[in-house]
Amino acid sequence: MRFKSIHGISSLALLALAFTVLPTTLGADGGLMHCFVFTPLPDAGAADWKAFYEATEELPEKIDGLNNAWAGKLRRPVRQYGRDGGEPKLREYGVCMELEDEAALAVYAEHPAHTKWMKVYVKVREAGTLTYDVLVE
Repeated sequence: MRFKSIHGISSLALLALAFTVLPTTLGADGGLMHCFVFTPLPDAGAADWKAFYEATEELPEKIDGLNNAWAGKLRRPVRQYGRDGGEPKLREYGVCMELEDEAALAVYAEHPAHTKWMKVYVKVREAGTLTYDVLVE
């Protein structure tokens, strides 16, 4: 399984994926699951979402050390409360990326394909995410 648009996935399911599937797919040295949830832009159209899913699907082909990428709507949105005590952000979509190790995350972050992907990603999401990285041993 290279990429799947996972519609209806919950944040707990993302963590479950990290702890159950990844230990069998990553090497003996472990790896890293890079996940983030975000708030969609209300005016993002079908073409924007199609471009986002396609660009996400293509990332593992373009970046060494990025093995898989999954994206989709969360089954249960996540409320993220800010430090200022204001209204919480409702995170309704998520992405998880399977990386070989922490070094691969650094390569991904600086890679030109990531920069190009960000230009598509910003068309479907409000600024800000809730991001977490799971080390797989």
